[in-house]
Amino acid sequence: MFELDSLRLSSRRQRQLTRLMELGLVGMLVIGLKRPNGGIVINTGVALVVTQLPSLLERDYGIPMDPRLTLWLTSAVFLHALGSVGLPGTTTTFYSQVWWWDHVTHALSSSLVAGVGYATVRALDEHSSGIHFPPRFVAIFILLFVLAFGVLWEVLEFAIALTADALGMNAVLTQYGLDDTMLDLIFNSIGAIIVALWGGAYLSDVTGAIRDRLDSR
Repeated sequence: MFELDSLRLSSRRQRQLTRLMELGLVGMLVIGLKRPNGGIVINTGVALVVTQLPSLLERDYGIPMDPRLTLWLTSAVFLHALGSVGLPGTTTTFYSQVWWWDHVTHALSSSLVAGVGYATVRALDEHSSGIHFPPRFVAIFILLFVLAFGVLWEVLEFAIALTADALGMNAVLTQYGLDDTMLDLIFNSIGAIIVALWGGAYLSDVTGAIRDRLDSR
C-alpha cells in the first residue's frame, strides 16, 4: 500500500486512474482473445471480476470502499495482468523480463490479503467485549495469515504448472524456481508488515462496517 495523500491525488483523480486501469484490463482481454492466449484471457478476466468487488461490497453489504481502497485493489490486479501480457508486438512478458515486477505484484497482492485479515480481526475485537487482541498480536497474526496464504498460492502455482506441462498447455501461473518462491514469500511479508503498521489509517471505515454487521446479528 502506498501513501496516496502524500502524492496529493484527489478522490476524483483516484477514480479516474481506477477507471483507466479497468479500461486497460478490457484492452488486455481483447489482446488475449486475439493472440489467442488462454493465460492472458484468464488473468485479465479474473482481474476484471475483482475490480467489481468494491462496488459489490458497498452496494450489497454496506462496506465503505473509498477511492483509495478501490485504487489500491485495482492497481494490484492491473499490474498482475499487465505482467502476463507484456509490450504489444512482443512475445516476452514483464514477469520474465523485468526483475522487480514479480516482487511489486506480490507485495501489493499480499497487502490486500493482509488488509482483509486486519479488518476482520479488528472488527471481531471491537464487536465482542470478551475478545481482546493486543496490537502486537494483530501484527503477528497478519504476518502469519499472509505467509500461510502465500504458501498456499505457491503450491497452487506449482500444481498449475505441472498440470499445464502434462497437458502441453501454457501455464496461467508460472514458477521460476526455488529462489523465486523464497523471494515471493519475502515480498509477501513486506506487504503484510506495511498493513500491520499503517492499516488502521486506511481500513478503519471497513472495520467499522464489519463490526456493525456483526453487532446487528
